[in-house]
Amino acid sequence: MNKENYYTWHLSLRVDRPVEGCALQSHAYMYGKKIDDRYGDLDKVGHNKVCKEPPPQHEFSYRWFRGPEVEFCAYDDCPRRKSFSPHDWSMHALGGSGCSLQCVSTQSSLYKSTFCNSNCFCKAWKTQYTVKNKDAPQAKMNGYGTPGGVITPMTKRSSSDDNDEASVNSAGANSNNSNNSNTFVNPYTSLMTPNKSISRQSSGYTDYGASQYDGNNQEEEWIEISRDQMYIPNEADVGRKLKLEASAYSIETGELLMHRVIKTDIVLSRSPDPPKRNLITAKTSGPRGGERFRVVTYNILAEIYATQQQYPYCDFWALSWDYRFQNIFREIIDACPDVICLQEVQADYYESHIYNALSEVGFEGVYKQKTRASMGLAGKVDGCAIFWRRAKFHLVESYSIEFNELASRQATQVLGMNPRSEEGLAYLNRLSKDNVAQLVVLELANSRTSRDPINQVCIANTHLYSNKDFPDVKLWQSWQLLQELETFIMSRGQNLPLMICGDFNSTPDTAVYDLMSRQQVHPSHPDVNVSNGDDSLPNILPDAMSISHSFQLGSVYNTVMGEEPKATNYTVQFKGVLDYIWYSASNLRPLSCAPIPDEKDLTKHGYALPSTQYSSDHVMLISDMQIMRGSMPPN
Repeated sequence: MNKENYYTWHLSLRVDRPVEGCALQSHAYMYGKKIDDRYGDLDKVGHNKVCKEPPPQHEFSYRWFRGPEVEFCAYDDCPRRKSFSPHDWSMHALGGSGCSLQCVSTQSSLYKSTFCNSNCFCKAWKTQYTVKNKDAPQAKMNGYGTPGGVITPMTKRSSSDDNDEASVNSAGANSNNSNNSNTFVNPYTSLMTPNKSISRQSSGYTDYGASQYDGNNQEEEWIEISRDQMYIPNEADVGRKLKLEASAYSIETGELLMHRVIKTDIVLSRSPDPPKRNLITAKTSGPRGGERFRVVTYNILAEIYATQQQYPYCDFWALSWDYRFQNIFREIIDACPDVICLQEVQADYYESHIYNALSEVGFEGVYKQKTRASMGLAGKVDGCAIFWRRAKFHLVESYSIEFNELASRQATQVLGMNPRSEEGLAYLNRLSKDNVAQLVVLELANSRTSRDPINQVCIANTHLYSNKDFPDVKLWQSWQLLQELETFIMSRGQNLPLMICGDFNSTPDTAVYDLMSRQQVHPSHPDVNVSNGDDSLPNILPDAMSISHSFQLGSVYNTVMGEEPKATNYTVQFKGVLDYIWYSASNLRPLSCAPIPDEKDLTKHGYALPSTQYSSDHVMLISDMQIMRGSMPPN
């Protein structure tokens, strides 16, 4: 046979770790590979299909099944025996699974008992006792040690086993309590069904929803629950496995081309509600106040940045957007805000998840994505979003700021540079980092009947450049933002209350913080002199005395708590304050704020953030504000 005239067809099928309430999207992909002389025996192609042509255009059909209840661990005090909480499963087993073990000693009271990992078995073994049961079958060797051995892994598979039903595992990073620092064996890959050959019936496939048998010849009842591509696990699925069957059909002829079945890991329950964060009231007093409103700011960690490489200490299923969005949304709603400032909002998920979810609970919003191109597929770029409660505010004006555009304007109109010259290119390359800001003017919904002289507030939201080696760029961006806000507010001819929220990627010892809080920066600050004689770095900043603004800004947390928090960004690589809520002290007063959770609370379910409990690497800031009466200057 001439191998070069043949193709192998492959059907890839994958789903994520199932969690109650989180959309479970099936990922099916069929492709062909041309065979060459290096390919082995064509009679040993596993579950691939050998054909003379590449796969034709095709479409998929899907069937979802719910499996039977199973006892996952025989150890009475195993946390995962009593709870299917994502927190418990992530903390007590590597990657959420561990290595399933079974006792095969016929003289032990634990005979045939199954344990989720070696720790649970060892603890249970201390309580076992010897029994004499002549009728008990003898332990089989199965390639694992000698007769009379105590435990055997349940993942033994022969080379002829069908891999169509390989489990979808939760391969992730080590948990705090795991002793295995390298790899783990998926305990569900041993679950086998008898004959998986595709039946050429009128239905197009064999009915796998009927009774089947696992590797121990125990009957399993599988119930069909959906035929959609996407399935959202519910309470009835918790503690069970799901099975997905995908069949590829020719679009032209309707012929069944390939078929595959996979089983998921155990369905976990929805993540518990976020911990309550009580607010601390400010001790300062002032003139009689007017309307009150609550503001939150939150960097929600875009999916494009939530990778296993960046956060290896977090299980990868807990990094999935569908899981994290459920936690983040509940956390925001639980804070009962009137204004929401979000950073790292991914464009495609703003449209498909965030806007719709917040709109349904009474919010309206605007979005501004960064100016760079998408990272791969359309919508894979992050940005900023502002939402406001419709019952509290209505929108008067909305503007967005692109720092790339400001840099170009600064270079050509202010500095007179040729953007194509060497000097101009170096200047723009240093400053063009695609960051954006947005601002809205909101008017109180009851302003027509209100006696307050000020019934509007300006909210600005931004996310400055993140690279720690570019402090001059961050300072330039914050300065330009303040300049734009000054021009905007002065053009309105009134003392408009102002709040500036966001991720400034700057700690309190930086020039950015000095500029925001003290209206200027010290000429000797290291952030002002980044080039320091290095000709390869263009000087993007003017004289330090020119870097100033006229706002009297206060930091909410510093005002209420007497100091900034210890950290608003808490990862293994970095722990520090990057997020702030700034306010104009002349016409706004902070009434309270929610302290950042203690370190022991942040690390309760993981080494750092994100974790199964906190689904961003940042912590949300919450503050109650009040518009001060009598702050309007006389006409």
